[in-house]
Amino acid sequence: MAAEVQFQLVTFRLGEELYGVNIMDVKEIVRLQNVRVIPNAPYYVEGIIKLRSEIIPIIDLHKRFNIQSTAKPEDIEMEGGFIILDIEGSKIGIIIDKVERVVTIKEEDVKEPPQMLSGIGNEYIEGVVREDHGYLIMLNTRKLFNASELQKIIDIQ
Repeated sequence: MAAEVQFQLVTFRLGEELYGVNIMDVKEIVRLQNVRVIPNAPYYVEGIIKLRSEIIPIIDLHKRFNIQSTAKPEDIEMEGGFIILDIEGSKIGIIIDKVERVVTIKEEDVKEPPQMLSGIGNEYIEGVVREDHGYLIMLNTRKLFNASELQKIIDIQ
C-alpha cells in the first residue's frame, strides 16, 4: 500500500480569505515593522526592511491580488506581520493581515481551485483545501512573480 503523502502549510489571512504557503518555502515570520519605501518600484512592492543585516524586499499581496484588507489598523499592529519566503534563492517578504497556524494537509485533500476565487488569478494558486468555514487557498510561491518581475524585486536589494 502506498504511503499517504502529507505536507505542512503556514496559514495566514489576507482580507477575508485563508491562504497557505508550503512551510519549506518559509524562512521565518516576523512582526510588522517600518518599511522603507523605494522610489519607482513596481506597484505591489511596499519597500524594504533590514532584518539581521539583510535587505529584504516587502511585497503587498493585497495590491498584487487586488484584495481589500478587512483588518482594523489596531488588529494589523497586533496580529499582522511579514512572512519571509525563499523564492528561487532570494528572500522576499509578504505582508499578511494575520498569521493563523501551521497545518498538515494530505495531498489527496488538495483540489483544483474554482474558476474565479476572490479575484486572484488561478496561476498563483496551487490548489484549495476544503475547510469547515470555506477554503484554504494554497499559493504557489514560485508563480507569484514571473521571471522579469522577480528580477526587478531582487534588484531592489
